[in-house]
Amino acid sequence: MKYDAVVMGGGLAGLICGIRLTQSGLSCAIVSAGQNALHFSSGSLDLLTHLPDGTQVEQPLSMLEALKQQAPSHPYSLIGAEKVAELAKLAQTTLQQAGLHLKGSCEENHYRITPLGHKRMTWLSPESVPTTALHQPMELGKIAVVGIEGFLDFQPQMVADELDRQGLEAEACYVHLPLLDRLRENPSEFRAINVARWLDRPENMAQIVEEIAPLVANADAVFMPACIGLDSEEPMLELQKRLGKPLFLLPTLPPSLLGIRLHEMLLRQFRRQGGIMMPGDKVTSVNFVGSRIESVQTRNHGNISLKAKHFVLATGSFFNNGLVAKFDQVYEPLMNLDLGEIGDRAKWTNKEFFASQPYMAFGVQTDGNLRGKKHGETIENLYIAGAVLSGFDPLTQGCGAGVSLVTGLYAANEIVNEFAKDQAMQAEVAQ
Repeated sequence: MKYDAVVMGGGLAGLICGIRLTQSGLSCAIVSAGQNALHFSSGSLDLLTHLPDGTQVEQPLSMLEALKQQAPSHPYSLIGAEKVAELAKLAQTTLQQAGLHLKGSCEENHYRITPLGHKRMTWLSPESVPTTALHQPMELGKIAVVGIEGFLDFQPQMVADELDRQGLEAEACYVHLPLLDRLRENPSEFRAINVARWLDRPENMAQIVEEIAPLVANADAVFMPACIGLDSEEPMLELQKRLGKPLFLLPTLPPSLLGIRLHEMLLRQFRRQGGIMMPGDKVTSVNFVGSRIESVQTRNHGNISLKAKHFVLATGSFFNNGLVAKFDQVYEPLMNLDLGEIGDRAKWTNKEFFASQPYMAFGVQTDGNLRGKKHGETIENLYIAGAVLSGFDPLTQGCGAGVSLVTGLYAANEIVNEFAKDQAMQAEVAQ
């Protein structure tokens, strides 16, 4: 099987890369081993919230030069401030074209409300998530925080107490929904996704409204756990309409409905544009010819190779086994690519639990165009994207999703440009 590009990894970086490639008219296959980190995310996307020295970042694009001074090997620093700004804006447009309704701008971060009621800085958030601009109070009036009886992944009283501490007026309450009694019999089944499968059914909407409406009668706005609207926002919008007041969703413990919906909508867009997704598959070997990859073989396709002119490695970090750690060794398991500086084993972690952990910045080393290296030599047609890259801490720097989106689009654009050059050269020869 032959494609213009093969992407290894079906997470945020792999999907956005595949969408851009197919949008440009190239054939692309994504090999995805299994569940990705999006299923465990809040649904909000960070671009950059803190510099390595802890400085808070309110306007990400204006702080990229300062980031380069502190972290010259950060993917943003390698790409360059001007290109990062261009790609961040392209990411916003691409996500919107995929049908995702997100609020926010790469020009300035905003605050989203977390499942515990705290404010956390971010770049883009689903429209259904409660947010507030920087240095501005949240003006929603009286807030009813509604929990679901028996649902342990969301604690409304904790949220209401935290909102009260912020000077807001919030009251917690629990709704009993008889239609969920079957799930209550087994706590392991009482999770956001299973709840949503019941709440999303149109025939259940009247009962849901009947139970919730009296509890929120005196409220100006309603906060609920994100347990409604698995496939689309329509059930949530219908409930909001019937309650007659603003309704907002807070992400729950994983698996996260908002994260899953983000993944599914990107996947649909990729497939709509002609992309080939190979779920539950895994690249098992890579065939090199000189300094280029000729083909890869996968677990499900046996001896049938996937050939392409370009390849993208977007297999994620330790969570997705894109990187593997042993007691005294960290390595990239597929091609044993060169990694950034690792250091002594004693320096992999920080004793301060909430401090930046050095191992979070481990990853594959690249050249200035994000092409992977092996034994110091650049692999000409292999681009690296997302969490498998070295040089950044996605948690303490608040840039995980941003790095995935920006580097995924960067890799796609480099591939598109290469094809354009080849076509121009062929046309010149033909003349």
